[in-house]
Formats: sequence, C-alpha cells, structure tokens
Amino acid sequence: MQYVPITPDAESAHFHSGPAHYDVISIQSQVVYGCVGNSIAVPALAQHGLRVALVPTVILSNTPHYPSCYGGKIPVEWFEGFLQGLLERGALTHARAIVIGYIGTTTLVPPLVAWLKQVRTSWPDIHIILDPVMGDTDCGYYVNAEINACYRDEVLPLATGLTPNAFELSCLSAMTLDSAESAIAAARSLLKGTLEWVVVTSAPGNLDKQRIQALCVTRDAVVPIQHNRLPIAPKGTGDLFCAELTAALLAGQSPAQAAQHACHQVERSVLKTQLAESEELCLAPLV
Repeated sequence: MQYVPITPDAESAHFHSGPAHYDVISIQSQVVYGCVGNSIAVPALAQHGLRVALVPTVILSNTPHYPSCYGGKIPVEWFEGFLQGLLERGALTHARAIVIGYIGTTTLVPPLVAWLKQVRTSWPDIHIILDPVMGDTDCGYYVNAEINACYRDEVLPLATGLTPNAFELSCLSAMTLDSAESAIAAARSLLKGTLEWVVVTSAPGNLDKQRIQALCVTRDAVVPIQHNRLPIAPKGTGDLFCAELTAALLAGQSPAQAAQHACHQVERSVLKTQLAESEELCLAPLV
C-alpha cells in the first residue's frame, strides 16, 4: 500500500487549539484498589460518553475498613493548586457539572468554596452537585463532625443539587427524621438560594424490608423511588449513585427521572457484585 502524506489545507493551517473538552469536574476521594469516590465515579460517567477531570481530596491504597491502608489526605496547597490549575487551563470552558463527594477535612473547604464562587460567577448555569459524605445511621459520623457546619453554611449556598442519606440530611437540617414526611420537611428546609432539589437516599418511612426508598424533593413536588434491597452493601454505592444521577441530568432528564435511573443502575451494579462474589463494587454496563 502506498503511503500518502496528509498535508493541512489552507483553512486547517490557521487552526488554533483550545482547552480540552471536559464535561464534568469530579472532586472526591480516590483509591488504588477498590471502587469508591473517583475510582467508581469516573468510569461510570465515562460509560455515558462524558469526559471527567478528577480532583482527589484523599488518595488511599484502599478503603480503611481493610486491615491495612496507606496514603492520606491531599495537602491543602496541592488541592488549591489543582483547582486553580483547572481555571488557568480553561478546563471549565465546556464543563456542565461539578460533582463534590468526600472532602473529609474542614481544611479543604475554604479553597473549595473560594473556587466555587469563581466558577459560579463565570459559569452561573453549571450544575454543582453535592454529596455531603459525613456518615450513616448505623455508625454516625466517620469524619470530623465540624464539617457539617461547613457544608451547610458555605458549600450548600453554592450548590444546585444535594444527595444526602438520612443521617446526613438530619445533620444538615438539624431535624430528627423518623418518617418520610419528616425527611421531606428537612429537605425543603434546605431549598434556599441556588439549591433546586434534594434526593434523599435510604430515606425513612419505608416499612418493607425488601425495598429501599429514595425521595426526590423540590420546592413544589416530591417523587418517591423504591428499589430492591440486596443482601450485600459494597462500598461506593453512594458515589456511583451521584455519578449516575449527574450523567442523567446532563442527558436532559429531570431530577426525579435522573434519580430513578441512578437507583436502577446502582441496584444492577450491586447485583453484579453479588453474582461476581466480589469484595468491591462492580460497575454494571448501561442498558
């Protein structure tokens, strides 16, 4: 076969490159072994054809529930530089969403908030989706409890959507949750400023032990979503849920539709994990 060299035409000869096209900025934890934080969110978003710029808040060998764990928190000056670098490279030029997951320490909140304010000023329509990772009903806080006030007072006023579990919603709202009605009231108490919706995962009020309920709460509507409860609970399902919800929102779905999709995809992934007899979450392919 004869090689034919490719030469630029007159129009392409004047082409100037621009910033890389990122759809989502994902700010959360990262592990070498396992599927939590960015280690599950990035492949999940990529399945939807979305390009992700990942910003780690902590880098670990694996989640701390294993007998050994190595690594640690990202230094504040590194984290601040990661965020500033995205602005300097123009990475937000095409971005449509920012996902914020595990922060873990209050020291990372000031540079995050300062950066989010810059982003909000320059790109006011961008989705900022906060998963306020703090703890759960069966164990309480697994981070410093002081981060609750940071989320509530500093990050939430800049967010578009929120995906807390029941424990995290109770902390943010300072309300006791013992029913679906109380969860709805707590979620609506947070719907101020730019915050448009709250999706409560593992919401109270569901008496069927075979099912798990989520609630999509907006100012004028509530949509309950139920999915099957499976016998295993691998780490990272909340991170996967937030990523799948984000992808569905960017595909044009409503928050309720996006939450329904995310519940379905998480259920399928947990089932795949069970069938594979894996100790780590397995990402199910899209259908």
